[in-house]
Amino acid sequence: MRIVPHPDWSPLDDALQRAADKGCAIAFWWRDDDAVAHTPALDRLLALAASLRVPLVLAPIPARVEPSLAARLSDESWVGVTVHGLRHTNHAPPGKAKTEFGPNRLLAALKADADAGLRAAQARFGVRLNPIFVPPWNRIAPALAAALPALGYCGLSGFGERAAREVTAGLIQVNTHLDPIAWRGDRSLTDPDALVAKLVRSIDSRLSGAAYPEPIGVLTHHLAHDEAVWTFCEALLERLVAQPVSRFPSIDAVFSIEARA
Repeated sequence: MRIVPHPDWSPLDDALQRAADKGCAIAFWWRDDDAVAHTPALDRLLALAASLRVPLVLAPIPARVEPSLAARLSDESWVGVTVHGLRHTNHAPPGKAKTEFGPNRLLAALKADADAGLRAAQARFGVRLNPIFVPPWNRIAPALAAALPALGYCGLSGFGERAAREVTAGLIQVNTHLDPIAWRGDRSLTDPDALVAKLVRSIDSRLSGAAYPEPIGVLTHHLAHDEAVWTFCEALLERLVAQPVSRFPSIDAVFSIEARA
């Protein structure tokens, strides 16, 4: 059994105290990718969010969603649902970074798949769906991003600090910033102290005005978690929720023009 390392949380506590000293609230949000069905891992995810009273944003894969997922979420009004591409299929050339909606494909094909993803998700989740596009592997061709509003999308979410609040008129971008999985390593928990340090930098950049006032996004993948990842995520979210300076707005607030970190 792998020993789960415990990070030094004091730098995070200090950063949140700096925010409190300045009278600044720090907004966070939580996105989880790749849901397809009702599974024990999904139950654990939903139970954690419910116990902490933290809004959770799911990004299910539209073409792979099974009826059991919609049924499991039917009474979970605090869980937002977005559109995670279409099939989560890699179309990148050999040797290139994985992407389903990259610039190597024709724009017409990209638009057709993005439209199909939205329609499939609407058919499965109905009015509870948030028309927010979450490209698999967090990569999207700029031309498709500009075309998303015409397809019916109002939001876009990737990974890393955004360049601006609006990608194009009518399309708000709110990204995630902290992914605990070592995807290029053993696919378990990456260095927890490095994760804490990255989170501290995100907080300080907002306090200094160096970053756009974007809520800090925690990205999880419940189907890929081992116990080390679960333990870190649970401890992190519990710590954030316990801090008076932390805010976890609803998905509607996160993707509104007025959202502030």
